Amino acid sequence: MASSITIPRRLPLLLVTDNVLLPGSSMRIPVRSIRNMNMIKSRLLGRNTLSSTVIGVIPKQQKAELDDEEVTSLHPNGTAAVVVQITGTNWPRPAYTLLVTGLCRFKVDKLLQESPYPVATVTQLDKLVADDKVYDSSDEELNSLAENFREQAAKLVEMLDVSIPVVAKLKRMLESLPSQHLPDVCAAIVKSSYNEKLQVLDAIDLTERFNKALPLLMRQIEGLKLLQKARKDGKVEIITRRESNRPINMRQAFRKLNTPNLQDEDDGENEDLDEIVDMEQKIKASKMTEEAHKAAMKELKRLKKMPQHMPEHAMIRNYLELMVELPWSKGTKDALDIVQARKDMDVDHYGLDKLKKRVLEYLAVRQLKNTLKGPILCFVGAPGVGKTSLGKSIANTLGREFHRIALGGVCDQSDIRGHRKTYIGSMPGRIIQGLKTVGVNNPVFLFDEIDKLSRGVHGDPAAALLEVLDPEQNHSFVDHYLNVPFDLSQVLFIATANNMATIPAALLDRMEVIQIPGYTVEEKIHIALRHLIPKQLQEHGLSEEKLQIPEDTVKMIVTNYTREAGVRKLERRLAAICRAVAVRVAEGISKSRHEKMESLEGDKKEMLNDSLTDIDSHTASTLAHPPEMPIVIDDAALEDILGPAVYEPESKERLQQPGVAVGLAWTAMGGEIMFVEASRVENTEREGKLTLTGQLGDVMKESANLALNWVRAHSKKLGLNLTGDLLSNTDIHIHFPAGAVGKDGPSAGVTITTVLVSLFSGRCVRSDTAMTGEITLRGLVLPVGGIKDKVLAAHRAGINRIILPKRNEKDLHEIPDNIRKDMCFIFATKLADVLNSAFQDGFPALSAQVLTESKL
Repeated sequence: MASSITIPRRLPLLLVTDNVLLPGSSMRIPVRSIRNMNMIKSRLLGRNTLSSTVIGVIPKQQKAELDDEEVTSLHPNGTAAVVVQITGTNWPRPAYTLLVTGLCRFKVDKLLQESPYPVATVTQLDKLVADDKVYDSSDEELNSLAENFREQAAKLVEMLDVSIPVVAKLKRMLESLPSQHLPDVCAAIVKSSYNEKLQVLDAIDLTERFNKALPLLMRQIEGLKLLQKARKDGKVEIITRRESNRPINMRQAFRKLNTPNLQDEDDGENEDLDEIVDMEQKIKASKMTEEAHKAAMKELKRLKKMPQHMPEHAMIRNYLELMVELPWSKGTKDALDIVQARKDMDVDHYGLDKLKKRVLEYLAVRQLKNTLKGPILCFVGAPGVGKTSLGKSIANTLGREFHRIALGGVCDQSDIRGHRKTYIGSMPGRIIQGLKTVGVNNPVFLFDEIDKLSRGVHGDPAAALLEVLDPEQNHSFVDHYLNVPFDLSQVLFIATANNMATIPAALLDRMEVIQIPGYTVEEKIHIALRHLIPKQLQEHGLSEEKLQIPEDTVKMIVTNYTREAGVRKLERRLAAICRAVAVRVAEGISKSRHEKMESLEGDKKEMLNDSLTDIDSHTASTLAHPPEMPIVIDDAALEDILGPAVYEPESKERLQQPGVAVGLAWTAMGGEIMFVEASRVENTEREGKLTLTGQLGDVMKESANLALNWVRAHSKKLGLNLTGDLLSNTDIHIHFPAGAVGKDGPSAGVTITTVLVSLFSGRCVRSDTAMTGEITLRGLVLPVGGIKDKVLAAHRAGINRIILPKRNEKDLHEIPDNIRKDMCFIFATKLADVLNSAFQDGFPALSAQVLTESKL
């Protein structure tokens, strides 16, 4: 109720037959008469807000005809009411129902017009205010009546089933309702006749109103008592469901047994009304786009006309709740401090200069032009190099919300675009769900493992991502569930992948690829000392006072126990050390306690048991730090905890015989060194054949055949076989170790050629040399990819001399300076350059012949 109510002097009148609207109550009024229909069309329909429309509700004498009512037969008093809701239809003929809430009484002074609908000047009779001081508190009779009436009303509510939401709401309302409103509200909810309600309406004096309404309330209470007694005796069966034995709906029972009417709460209509009004306010406050607002209001109108028990009612309500919860215009402000951003990224991650440079470029452009669309970055690198943590770090640097979407194994396009609302159990896609979760329209979205998407029977999710990751289209992204455009242009999308080869070309074209190669040994040591060791100490309840891992030990772990591009295995090794030390620390604490217990006499043991709880506070430092603390991990302790070294230098041992060379390969796990072996077997019965093993792909098999044919064509120049063809009476077998791992690609061409020359010449390849490059039939060396990963892999394996294609020289700028200083790079344009560098003394005759051919 408002703090005060003042109604207009001129009111349009709504004529009501056989019912009375009392102030403070709500009532649904069906509109059938011509005058009432005219009033609705003229005064109510077409208005945007009904809450400001006040009308007069007048009881009409029962003897008046329904379609030809006489205005002169109207009751002199009525109730000013506000129209809350209009429901109905215009087809096949107009039929409406009004939901109105009574405000106060009025008296008709003069009828101004009768057609097309009555309008009258009125005088307000109730001077209603919000507090409970409208009547004289010194009037003992009125106070006594009000107190007695409130007690009886509370007794009535207690007799009803409070588990029903309608009754619970009524109970809360009566507890806070001012006393002057009690007679009207209670007279409206109890069972009473038309004349009895008229008497309450005509009771202008508050004392008279209490006296008129109290008998109605007492009669209802007595009726309920008789009903309860009859039910206990088993003489009355209230209502049974036709189709099931589920619990009885108490609201229907009360209505059919002339128990409380509860007109304004029937079938949860008031609750639905509150939800609809609240939803409409949320839609207006959400600041959604014009198109989305039209769709939401259209669904809201459907919700108003739809009964609550229909399944589609819940679907529409869920849809509207999602619409109002989406951040249509809510965003965070970027922290555009370039200097601080550089410091934050240096603290969070060591190295990765190329990536940090790209993020700073984005911040700088965003600072100069505030309307920059969010770029789509794709971090490609081996597992454990920090791709996901980089996304979190960028979000923290920008001051944005962060949300990760795991795409590994996703095979349904509905995960991206959502389901149609027509399906049962439909829901929005992960993009819209993520926006709802973060609550802003410019978060950082991380699409993790985008190369692990797969196509299923329900569509291709990679194709659904094309619209999301296209800066020219994602400003109007349409989710199938929402079915209205949502602007994704402010979202900063970051994708991660291990292998670009499995990403569809169209999707890859929409992203800016940033390669994140593996870490060098020095970088791993820095990362371990700055990040991994403090993290593991904290997770295992240790500190530097209990455990110390020197830098030399960390270097030994990196070189002898891990050989990966990332630092995930390194972190697991450090965790194993922390667990072993944690056992030592716990044993030291237990041993100290046992020694203290044994050293005490019997009378002191009881005192110690009482003070065991104080040990942690008084002697924790003594018990937790035995004399041998801190534990320093040295070579012996490292071998005792982690076992013997897993990786040992093996290049020199394996290259001590002809037919073996070291190649460089790129995998999704980073760069790897690869030993290529070849052997030959005499076969006097037929011409020899070439056998390839090691789970090779078609491209690598073609490289092997190409290398063999080149060696056969130049065998005389190489001085390999002056009597005949290399394959005459000889079988050749080329093997790539680690046969369980599939291998493919053209970069092993120079390595296979070197292995064959070594096999037939009987000369060993240099043990400090690795090589990579594609070859042609004429002996040219072509460039390959993954140079940085391959160089880092050779450096981790202790190889400091690498043969690369001449056209890959430009890729060396990505390699750290400290690695380049330790390595020796030989650049080759022809296979003659490769062979001269791979063997100790080279092939001078071949070089001279190639030089002569080039001059000709």
